[in-house]
Amino acid sequence: MNRKYRTTVIAGNWKMNKTPSEVKGYAEELRSILGSRVKWCDIVICAPFVDLPMAVRSFRDLKVGVGAQNVSQFPSGAYTGEVSVGMLKDAGVKYVIIGHSERRQYFAETDESVNAKVLAALEAGLQPIVCVGESLDQRDRGLTLDFVSCQVKAALCGVAPEKARKVIFAYEPIWAIGTGRTATSEQAEEVCRHIRTIVRGLYGARTARATSVLYGGSMNDQNAFELLAQPDIDGGLIGGASLVPAKFAAIVNAANQE
Repeated sequence: MNRKYRTTVIAGNWKMNKTPSEVKGYAEELRSILGSRVKWCDIVICAPFVDLPMAVRSFRDLKVGVGAQNVSQFPSGAYTGEVSVGMLKDAGVKYVIIGHSERRQYFAETDESVNAKVLAALEAGLQPIVCVGESLDQRDRGLTLDFVSCQVKAALCGVAPEKARKVIFAYEPIWAIGTGRTATSEQAEEVCRHIRTIVRGLYGARTARATSVLYGGSMNDQNAFELLAQPDIDGGLIGGASLVPAKFAAIVNAANQE
């Protein structure tokens, strides 16, 4: 982490877990552990759509930002089942995850649709958390950096320089999501540093220094401190561990290091 130039972000991705009635209890338990507002990092909870109104209310006094896990690239219209950036904005949502590997794998999201969603989110004033990462086969074949480069460049296509620094990237190696396997701190740092290098090539050093790059891929309360000690890892996108307030709070506290 490097707080001199950029914000540390600890974001929980609840995926398809928790009902609206469970949100308030989670918030109360998290509040009892963390106490008053955390000053050393931004905390985000990315909840299912039906949980978002309750999450906005429940986390407001904790100063925890609320994010969605997906968004439509279209502003409105005949797109049954979709949720627009305007709807999220009006509900009080601040962040949105875009391009998670599960969306790419199970729901046929492409680099093109990810880019369209990034542009829509930025236009609406939402802060996108863009996920990138390679498969195990791509890593074994030595294609990790090339593949991630393509994903980053595609996501930023058409993004104006003044908006580029608002994009948060999350490096999530597909082979480490939900498997219990985690990239070593050196492997994670290498790719996060490479993402910053790509941003630097596109927008210059100042924007690259200001861009927060998170690590996903099974970050938990046991490995968070070591991962967050890396200079180019600016936080985490937390899956399973974010469902348990005590574990999520431990990761937040692990971000309180020099």
